[in-house]
Amino acid sequence: MSDPGTPPPSLAASYFDGSSARARAVMLRVEGDALLVSGDGIERRVALRQVQWPERTRYGMRVAHFTGGGTVQCADAAAWDDWSRRSGRRDSLVVTAQQSWRWVLASALALVVLIVAIQQWGVPVAGRAVVALAPPSVDESLGEASLAVIDEHLMRPSRLPADQQARLREALTRAVAAMPAGSVPPWRLVFRRSRIGPNAFALPGGTLVMTDELVELVGRDDKVITAVLAHELGHVRHRHGLRMLVQATALGGLAALVVGDFSTVLAGVPVLMGQASYSRDAEREADQEAVRILKAAGISPAVMVTLFEQIDAYRRKGGEAGQAPEKAPEPSGKTAEEGKPPDAGSWLGIAFASHPADAERVQFFRDAAATR
Repeated sequence: MSDPGTPPPSLAASYFDGSSARARAVMLRVEGDALLVSGDGIERRVALRQVQWPERTRYGMRVAHFTGGGTVQCADAAAWDDWSRRSGRRDSLVVTAQQSWRWVLASALALVVLIVAIQQWGVPVAGRAVVALAPPSVDESLGEASLAVIDEHLMRPSRLPADQQARLREALTRAVAAMPAGSVPPWRLVFRRSRIGPNAFALPGGTLVMTDELVELVGRDDKVITAVLAHELGHVRHRHGLRMLVQATALGGLAALVVGDFSTVLAGVPVLMGQASYSRDAEREADQEAVRILKAAGISPAVMVTLFEQIDAYRRKGGEAGQAPEKAPEPSGKTAEEGKPPDAGSWLGIAFASHPADAERVQFFRDAAATR
C-alpha cells in the first residue's frame, strides 16, 4: 500500500458501462477497500472484492471487470502495472512464474521429470495393480478374441501331424510337472501355419501358439521347443498381455493430457516408446521364468542359446521355402534386414526389436546354464 498521508496513485483509463460501446475517459485510484472510477460524468465506487483482475500477461491491454457490470481498460500496460503495484496489488505466484523465463524453464523441466517418472514407475505399478484386481476371465476373453483375429489375418491351419503335436505338448507337460504346484498357470498349446514366418507367442488366458515354421526351424527339437514355450508361459504367468493393454491405455491418456488431442501423431509417440520399454521388461521376466522351468525339468537353459543361433543363421540365409525374413513384417511395422547382427533384435515373435537385444538374452541364458 502507499505511505500514509500520500495521495493514492491514479491512472488514466477507459470505462465501458456494459450497455454501450462508448468508451469514457476516467481516472482510477484505490482508496481503502474500494476502487474509485471518476471522470466524463462517471463517479463510481466499486468494492475491491467485486473487481475481477484477469491474469497479467507480458503484452496486451490491461483490463478489470466489475461483477455488477462495467469494465475499465488501459492500453498502457507498463503504466497499469506500475499503478497496480503502487496501489498495493501483487501478482499471484502463478502470474509471477509465467512472466519469468527461469520459472517457465524450471516448470517445463519439472513436468518432463514428472512424466518420465510416471512412465517409468507410475504406469507399471498402476498396471500391475489393475491386473491384480482383474479376474482371470478378462484374460480369457481377451485371448479368445485375439486368437480369432490372428486366425483370420495371420495364421492358417497347421499341417504338423497330430502325433508330433501331441509329442510336443507332452514334452511341455513333463517339463512343467516338475514345477511347484500352482506355480504354472493353466495353458493350452495350439499349432498354426504362419503367414509371417516362424513364430511363437502367448495370448492372455493361457493359449500358446506355435507355428509349423518354428518347429521346422529348430529341427523339431523337443527341448528347444519346450524352452520357447516355457518363455511364453512366463508371459501368461505374469499376465503380460493384459498388463500391456492397461499400460498402453494409461500411456495414451497421459500423452493426450499433455499433448491435448487423442488424434495427434505426437500423442502416440510416448505410447510407442513406453510400450517398447515395458516390452523389454516383460521379456526379461519371461526369460527368467523359462530358466526356472527348464532347470526344474533338468533341461539346460543353453538350449535357448541354440535357438538364437538358429534364428540368426536363418536370418542370414534369407529364410527358407521362399519366405525371406527381411520381408516378414514385425509387430512394430518395420522389416528386418538381411545380415543384421544378432544383437539388433530379431524378426521372430519371441525376439521383437523392442525386446532385449539378442546378445543380452544369449548371455543371460549362458550365465543361467553355468549356474545351478
